[in-house]
Amino acid sequence: MVDKELLDILACPKCKGDVKEKDDKIICLQCHQYYEVDEGIPIMLVDDFDG
Repeated sequence: MVDKELLDILACPKCKGDVKEKDDKIICLQCHQYYEVDEGIPIMLVDDFDG
């Protein structure tokens, strides 16, 4: 579970949209990208492939 204060300031690194916690993951409300949560810490990394 992610701290509510942290969740309130997080934004999706892919589209900068608002996020919420669902099923032990973080989900972007705009682009629907999911991010894992490891011991309460969101792992919000996006692979950037331009090829």
